[in-house]
Amino acid sequence: AWKTYLERRSVLLAFLHTNLSLHFLRRHRRRLELLKRSSFYIEILPKHLALGDQSHPMHPINMFQQVDPWRFQRMKKVGATQTKIQLLLLEGLLEQLQRGREELLCSLKSCDVGTFLSRWDCVQQRLAELSQAITTFLGALAPGRLHVKHRLVPDARAAKVPRLRLLLNAKLPVVFDRRASVAHEDRAALRWFSASPPAQHEQYELSFRLLQHGPQERGHAGTLTLSASTCEIQNLLPGRAYQFSVRRAETYALVYEQWHDSITLHTHAGPGAGGSPPQPE
Repeated sequence: AWKTYLERRSVLLAFLHTNLSLHFLRRHRRRLELLKRSSFYIEILPKHLALGDQSHPMHPINMFQQVDPWRFQRMKKVGATQTKIQLLLLEGLLEQLQRGREELLCSLKSCDVGTFLSRWDCVQQRLAELSQAITTFLGALAPGRLHVKHRLVPDARAAKVPRLRLLLNAKLPVVFDRRASVAHEDRAALRWFSASPPAQHEQYELSFRLLQHGPQERGHAGTLTLSASTCEIQNLLPGRAYQFSVRRAETYALVYEQWHDSITLHTHAGPGAGGSPPQPE
């Protein structure tokens, strides 16, 4: 009995230290949080091409021009719904894995030899369930295909284009470089980046507004569309707090985006005001 206990305890410890380790859970919690902040787009490809294959002579813009706009808008709603379901599924699976790890650890620590051996069938079943949950979680991390119920290309032009498929593509969020983004007395220099490689001609939307403004300063805000990942905003008021937000500019293929990065910077006070400005938030 003692030998069997040691063998089965070793199996359980190996599962907890490899398949369901704390490192695994923390790493994928970070991945999920990053995915929840990402932007999701529809990508149109011929069915015979793989995602990201740039060898086909037909430019993606030409494909968007040939699909039926009304049907494509319907597919965007389907894509947004599928994205929300995917994120909820990932959240639920990760919570299930965290609870499963705690249950197994509790069983390992609290049971004596006899109780542990008598409950081994239940432990094995739980290991199988958690292994399946891990497989499902890893498979759901990547956005999937969209099922097209209707032809996106009108029949009159169907012979001119290949058969198409739709996929969801996630771009990691745009975030401010908090070390390089600084405010001066009447201007702010901002820099941002994303872990996803920038698309050709990608544009960004930068917004700013004055916090705690008076009646005469109500309109001290604005939004800029930029192609670069840096910007200097001038004519700011000294000694005031400004909030800046950045995101990718909305495109025709965007289906879901619920988050954008924000930063608060304080301009330097004017001459004679004294004091040093607070750090970025």
